[in-house]
Amino acid sequence: MSRVNVDFYDLPDGSCPAEVFLESLDVKMQAKMLRTIELLERNGSELRAPYSKYLEDGILELRAQAGNNISRVMYFFFDGGNAILTNGFIKKTQATPPREIERAKAYRSEYLGRKRQT
Repeated sequence: MSRVNVDFYDLPDGSCPAEVFLESLDVKMQAKMLRTIELLERNGSELRAPYSKYLEDGILELRAQAGNNISRVMYFFFDGGNAILTNGFIKKTQATPPREIERAKAYRSEYLGRKRQT
């Protein structure tokens, strides 16, 4: 098993969209998503459905469900040993909304640009 460090993407103002999303969830959903994040830490890129799903272009989603509520947190891998959580949303349709995938890609692009400068 390949442990990874899980970190939150942060905006220039210091806020972390995925963290803000997690804090907005009800207690039960928050607990399920935190457990899924722990599975990601333990299993890294080996984590598969129903907990994780590859979407496109290196963007993946963590998946949690409590009753009829379904939540997702988008993430990507960086330098092999790091998973960066970008943004989250409550899923209301079968397909993941393209704007959420695009948001994750934009956050990743900004993050990678910042890392190259350091």
